[in-house]
Amino acid sequence: MSRLRIFDEKNPETPEFASFDPDFIATELHRIGVTFERWKASHPLAPGASPDEVMAAYRTDIDRLVTERGFKSVDVVSISPDHPQRETMRAKFLDEHYHKEDEVRFFVAGSGLFTLHVDGKVYEIECVQDDLIAVPDSTLHWFDMGDEPNFIAIRFFTEPDGWVGHFTGEEIAKRFPRYEPGSSS
Repeated sequence: MSRLRIFDEKNPETPEFASFDPDFIATELHRIGVTFERWKASHPLAPGASPDEVMAAYRTDIDRLVTERGFKSVDVVSISPDHPQRETMRAKFLDEHYHKEDEVRFFVAGSGLFTLHVDGKVYEIECVQDDLIAVPDSTLHWFDMGDEPNFIAIRFFTEPDGWVGHFTGEEIAKRFPRYEPGSSS
């Protein structure tokens, strides 16, 4: 289930607000320029579906987003708990950073935790299957896939070099909870 928790940046122990309502999550994130949508596949996907099959199942929404936002490439990324590089991959995203393009991800399966740092607040969004999140360029954030990452996501890019993080060197991400999939706290 999708979840939004909002914290004061100085108080990582206690959220000021929490919601599991996708409509409320979308409305609240819209206030800070973040897009949150729920998509449905046009047809069922079998376990182990190829990237082409995944893209075909969401073609209408993918094409709409590419047209609206001018994306130049779209791909599918998959990581499982037994991936030999999972710890290195997780560590790459755990520190506060920003991008010079929007970071847009759609969760086909599994989950991950996007945490945004905006105007003295920390917005923690647990994205699950069927969630799309679009984080505007220059928004400070970090991403945690958990100790045993398990997700398939469609990624959208405007730059040919794909994901490029510009790290702030701040320690804020270390003060906030790490991702524990299925936790409802």
